[in-house]
Amino acid sequence: MPSTEDHKQTVQEAFTRQAEAYASNASLTDSERIDRLVRMSGVDPNARVLEVATGPGHVAFGFADVCKDVVGLDLTDAPLAIAANRKRDREIENIAFLQGDAESLPFSDDSFDTVVCRLALHHVKDPAQVLEQMVRVCRPGGTIAVGDLVVSEHSERGNYQNEFERLRDSSHVRALPLSELLQAIAKQGVEVENVRMGTLVPEMEAWLSDAETPEQRAMDVREMIRKDEERDLSGTCPFRRDGNLHFVQRTATVVGRVLEHVPENTDSEVR
Repeated sequence: MPSTEDHKQTVQEAFTRQAEAYASNASLTDSERIDRLVRMSGVDPNARVLEVATGPGHVAFGFADVCKDVVGLDLTDAPLAIAANRKRDREIENIAFLQGDAESLPFSDDSFDTVVCRLALHHVKDPAQVLEQMVRVCRPGGTIAVGDLVVSEHSERGNYQNEFERLRDSSHVRALPLSELLQAIAKQGVEVENVRMGTLVPEMEAWLSDAETPEQRAMDVREMIRKDEERDLSGTCPFRRDGNLHFVQRTATVVGRVLEHVPENTDSEVR
């Protein structure tokens, strides 16, 4: 298994290679999804907002439309360059983009009112560390909002989806089941206040193309998803539309409030 630093290099290589395709991906650019996340956060117009793993900055720009000050941080330079160009073209002054590591955020404690991370936790080896950092830089009473892929609560089915996701894109580590995501957030001293489920429905060949998956690995992914279509192995419910194979990625957006005092029983199971 690659080390954390080796994996970060894999992430940087993947998102450098995929930067343009990723920036134009409909699941990321969808303004309705972004507006919904902004509304769910209940953000104040005077808020200072941080987006962790901002990529090309779509969510950060959504918050900048309604908030006083926004910072977008990402590990990889290529998507940040796209975000910076968009900032220049749109002549937006209340947003800044920085290169940095989500597992060691370069900000002091209590620096932000709202901290957001969308569709990124499944790319990190230690999501608990990222969540801990998000909470550290968010003021008590502030808002944490996390959106990500979620997999089946049944481990064999969740593992099956994670396996073909990793084959498609080696920067993918592991999407969590919803119960585990909720527990991970609660353990950091966050009172979960809103959870919204959603779906993405990629067409398999376009999805593989966006990641520039090597052909041998792409063949393995196709075979796994075709078996899934026949035998319901993951819960992604593959189906045919106009002769093309699609499947359903489930997502969850979790919004909560940072507590001033972390309860002693945060290790208890979510029930």
